[in-house]
Amino acid sequence: MKFLGASWEAPPSVKAFSTTRTGGTSEPPYASLNLGIHVGDQVDRVLANRALVRDALGWAAEPFWLDQVHGTRVVRVDASGADPRGADGAVTEVPGQPLVVLTADCLPVVACDRGATVVGAFHAGWRGLLAGILREGVAALGRPAPDLLFWIGPAIGPRSYQVGPEVREAYLAADPAYAGDFSPDGVGHWKFDLPGAALRQVRALGVGSVVQSRWDTFADPNFFSFRREGPCGRLGTFIALEKRGIS
Repeated sequence: MKFLGASWEAPPSVKAFSTTRTGGTSEPPYASLNLGIHVGDQVDRVLANRALVRDALGWAAEPFWLDQVHGTRVVRVDASGADPRGADGAVTEVPGQPLVVLTADCLPVVACDRGATVVGAFHAGWRGLLAGILREGVAALGRPAPDLLFWIGPAIGPRSYQVGPEVREAYLAADPAYAGDFSPDGVGHWKFDLPGAALRQVRALGVGSVVQSRWDTFADPNFFSFRREGPCGRLGTFIALEKRGIS
């Protein structure tokens, strides 16, 4: 099992990382550290994989697993929990409560404030990004935007993500500035820089810092990629505030 730590400006008490596809119990086409229950894998294997991650990190609390629907709903997780159904984002101020988003090409985005008092995790495919999941995430974090830090984890890269004209037209209808995120890729197709579009969107929201990871899930076989090999498993991108008094 391998954890890829986020490289950003977060305080030491904020822990954020992504998994790869290795180190779990699932069999092909979900081999091996599949964390997604909804993709057709055996549920007992997925639960075993989730337990492996939790135990490796020494977490007492179960990570908050979202029921992602490519929407914009963000839930607040407190000591009594929250309803994950139909949510693509979560925020919490509870130390020791991990948050997680599951992806296999979409954007996993995590965030915190400079004072390490709140963290968030958001799932952004092209639909959710266009609809405003990250805008909703900034609002839900409840801190001044200049105090917020964002990290965009492993996702399909700009050289790998081919889309049709309907995606480009939807983005340009929302804001012509998105034109720079598309490049022609044959008749009727475009390459779309999804992480780049998210990066620019977060900056436009006034966030203090946003960092994009270097990993392309489509190009790197160490990751699950639905575009490359669907059906497939799901990666996890996690974030948590450490419990007070724990170094």
